[in-house]
Amino acid sequence: MAKDDRRHPIARKPVVLELPGMDRVVIRRDVRYRKDGHSTMDLYFPPDRPYGEPTGAVLFVNGYPDAGAERAIGCRAKEMESFISWGRLVAASGMVGVLYTTASDPARDARDVLQQVDLIASSAGIDAERIAIWACSGHGPTALSLLMQPPIRDIIRCAVLSYSFLLDLDGSTAVAEASRTFGFVNPASGGIEDLPRETPLFVARAGRDELPRLNETLDRFVTRGLQLNLPLTVVNHATGPHAFDVVHDSDVSRQVIAQMLAFLKFQLMR
Repeated sequence: MAKDDRRHPIARKPVVLELPGMDRVVIRRDVRYRKDGHSTMDLYFPPDRPYGEPTGAVLFVNGYPDAGAERAIGCRAKEMESFISWGRLVAASGMVGVLYTTASDPARDARDVLQQVDLIASSAGIDAERIAIWACSGHGPTALSLLMQPPIRDIIRCAVLSYSFLLDLDGSTAVAEASRTFGFVNPASGGIEDLPRETPLFVARAGRDELPRLNETLDRFVTRGLQLNLPLTVVNHATGPHAFDVVHDSDVSRQVIAQMLAFLKFQLMR
């Protein structure tokens, strides 16, 4: 760790799983996704990828304005070691990881990044038909907003939602309250019926999640999703706390992370 690293300790923690090749990932930094000069994304490419062979991509959704993140943890989301190592994990698994900056409207930023990835797919060696989104914690509502908005949702092949706040269903206000408390945006204004019926979702639950009412909202989402027969894959990490992929150094955490990667590979590489 560099002596001048002013990031909060949580921002310095990588994911607890390592894969061969993570140290050889090729990173293209600060690619513009808008013409304003400061809206940029970092692309994490697989090492030793055959030239000209397009591959799937995973967009790591950010539901917080970067200015708030910098005040709270000393860096932007794409500079957190957890997001960096997730980008490397995805790339080491044969896909392209996409991290990006946000301004005052993270929901708009997420849409613009997704559209830009779709636009540059061919030149970047990305298969435009195989783009996924990944979100955790307070980033979940922004990810769901992408899945609810045609035509943007048509770009998305699948989604991973890990220990995420999701939707306020059946009169609940838990997500709205958490948004005000923690500062993430809550743009998913529709109901679960507005999700596309054909887009596979992977939901990871932290059984010992300590954030107030998070599992209440997640459990209600899963129950309603199963009632609607949505293509859900649900994994319950019974002993996992919030952010288990970063703070819970255990074989079970590594197994669940590996399951997320296997889901993405199955959906994007077949």
